[in-house]
Amino acid sequence: MFRFKKILSLLLLLSFAAFSQEKHTVSGTIYDDSNNETLIGVSIYFPELNSGTTTNQYGFYSITLPEGTYTIQVSYLGYSTIIETIDLKEKEVKNFKLKEESESLDEIIIEGNVENLNVKTPQMSVNRLTSATIKQIPVVLGEADIIKSLILLPGVTSAGEGASGFNVRGGAADQNLILLDEAIVFNSSHLFGFFSVFNPDVIKDVKLYKGGIPANYGGRLSSVLDIYQKEGNSKEFKVTGGIGLVSSRLLIEGPIKKEKISFLVGGRSSYAHLFLPLFDNDNKAYFYDLNTKVNYRINDKNSIFFSGYFGKDVFGISDNFVNTYGNKVANLRWNHLFSDKLFSNLSVIYSDYFYGLTLDFVGFEWDSGITNYNIKYDFNHYINNKFKLSYGVNNIYNKFNPGEIKPNREDSGILPEKLIDKYANEFAVYLDAEHKVSEKLRLQYGLRFSNFTRLGQDELNVYTNNEAVVYNSEFKKYESADAIATESFKRSDAISSFSNLEPRVSMSYILDDNTSIKGSYNRMAQYLHLLSNTSSPTPLDVWAPSGKYIKPQLLDQYAVGYFKSIKNGDYSIETEVFYKDIQNRIDYINGANLVANNEIETVILNGKARAYGLEFLLKKNAGKFKGWFSYTLSKSEQLTPGRTAAEPGINSGEWYNTAYDKTHDFSINGSYDFNEKWKFNANFVFQTGQPTNYPVGQYEYQGLNVPIYDDNRRNADRLPAYHRLDVSATLKPEKNKFRKWQGEWVFGLYNLYGRQNAASINFTQNSETYRNEAIQTSIFGLVPSVTYNFKF
Repeated sequence: MFRFKKILSLLLLLSFAAFSQEKHTVSGTIYDDSNNETLIGVSIYFPELNSGTTTNQYGFYSITLPEGTYTIQVSYLGYSTIIETIDLKEKEVKNFKLKEESESLDEIIIEGNVENLNVKTPQMSVNRLTSATIKQIPVVLGEADIIKSLILLPGVTSAGEGASGFNVRGGAADQNLILLDEAIVFNSSHLFGFFSVFNPDVIKDVKLYKGGIPANYGGRLSSVLDIYQKEGNSKEFKVTGGIGLVSSRLLIEGPIKKEKISFLVGGRSSYAHLFLPLFDNDNKAYFYDLNTKVNYRINDKNSIFFSGYFGKDVFGISDNFVNTYGNKVANLRWNHLFSDKLFSNLSVIYSDYFYGLTLDFVGFEWDSGITNYNIKYDFNHYINNKFKLSYGVNNIYNKFNPGEIKPNREDSGILPEKLIDKYANEFAVYLDAEHKVSEKLRLQYGLRFSNFTRLGQDELNVYTNNEAVVYNSEFKKYESADAIATESFKRSDAISSFSNLEPRVSMSYILDDNTSIKGSYNRMAQYLHLLSNTSSPTPLDVWAPSGKYIKPQLLDQYAVGYFKSIKNGDYSIETEVFYKDIQNRIDYINGANLVANNEIETVILNGKARAYGLEFLLKKNAGKFKGWFSYTLSKSEQLTPGRTAAEPGINSGEWYNTAYDKTHDFSINGSYDFNEKWKFNANFVFQTGQPTNYPVGQYEYQGLNVPIYDDNRRNADRLPAYHRLDVSATLKPEKNKFRKWQGEWVFGLYNLYGRQNAASINFTQNSETYRNEAIQTSIFGLVPSVTYNFKF
């Protein structure tokens, strides 16, 4: 008994010593040595402890370790690794500046698996791209494009060539939250989808969350596309640019005060329309955008950033039809370090999407848009090397302008008309934890509370039984209800209010140093809706808030995955299966009119949706040849049943394919470094044809053959399969060591074998034979391109 007590006392003493062992925090910021840009996702690793961390979106890291002497390894792909010995006796601030492994025109060299997720982290369903990777991918008209690059990844598709937006895991384009330096971007496309609004020269980091979305993000169901701009070179002036066949770009950056204040200004513009008058063509179609940023590092604990973006598109047919649309965003941010364990970011953000239309032959102008004001305060709290907390608060005030008509000449006969403005406020608070439970098990879990309040407006329609859509049993169809009265509200009144708890959890279980299995669940709420009954969003589509007649969409998503790194990261495999269940998905009655409709609720029904599938990604990350193969097998469906037993619902109350259902989707991307001068790139894309409807018959009316469509067979047919092969070659002339100027030529062939992919198929009567025929519309055949990129 005495011996047992001695052993127990010794164990308690040892346990106390282990828990009371002195611990200290190592923290700091990681920079690019050439320009003082902070680096996102840099690995800081301590091999003796088999422990480490990564830098956050502002380049900051913090880790708490037991007192002792350790080796610290700071590594980032494309940069030389720093290895130092650290004698940890008290808290230390260790800032590092990483040097690029070689000089290149691109800011980041791809020499390894920079997009590969660490198999040990609980984060899954995430893809990351760098500026250099995006620039290597061949795209139409030679313009490097973020959105087109994302479509090569598993689970991401587009509605086709010349189509706006993108779809993630069977979700609609409006279910993607797109952030540029934390500001919401409502329209991601130039020229109706031919280009994205993101200038690749200005972009530092791109991360796409398809699932397992952390609790700090909210407001959309399908994905989060988080994009950060560069901060500007604070050491020396630099100019980067490119000249292409249809557009050019220029980026200027440099110090205002060396090592303290830097600026960045980047612009792009297309100019193909300037040549149209040479061919007696007075139409026009062009875009331009401007990115700006100022970065002021006040001291080691405080930094201020101001960033902005302004983009505009103009499309005109003669002077009779002119369409303008674009985005404006601005963000003022303050980074503050309360301690070596507590990092904060306060942001005040303005975002505006505007749409204008001028019809001279009719004599009026149309204007609409959405504006929001956003304030958010986020904290990263590094408790210890096993536990990290992120928490914050966010408030967004939205103003919706559904549309306003103004006469643009006195003889037009058009009377001014203003659709009723709508207002809403969205508030959220969140807490998210990263928890290393053991060497095998790691968790990330959190909770987001969101509240959406539809604020007072000048008029709100009242309908019998609160039903804005009625079913006509005689004609067996849904019809818009007539308002029986209107209500008026003060701006401070709450018309409707919705609150939701949105739990998130992800886990990874490590099978060995190179293999893990992961799982995730997240619940999301979406309170804003893009009203569109086309397969691809257009600038004329209108954003509408949830309210008395439109319910918020709710998502539950589940995913399980297998992740493996092969040959020290030279190859990697990511495989995931997912299931998404969506409540209150908007659907439209047959013949719904969404344009300039002041009673939009009278054409909308609430249904539900589901999507499920398998994703596979195989990557080769090292060597002269690099690239990836991705494949997605998925299904995306929608169901809108009748509200009562007497109503049939949409599509006879049965599941039907969404407009973005693609059964098979696979792509291959590869790059080959032939020598120091030449680099070759190629990608191949195949997608199942987009769902559509074909006529089921025809009838003759006054000598015309009119096709008949079955309203109860929504999206029952498909366009032909989509596929193409793109290739490009980059020529980098030998660099003159005594000259700062660096240049390269990029030659590209988009759709190498000239596949006429169907953008749509329309059925019309032939003017000679008077028979109905199918007419396929294709956007591109073979498109060559040449671009000259430069830097000095």
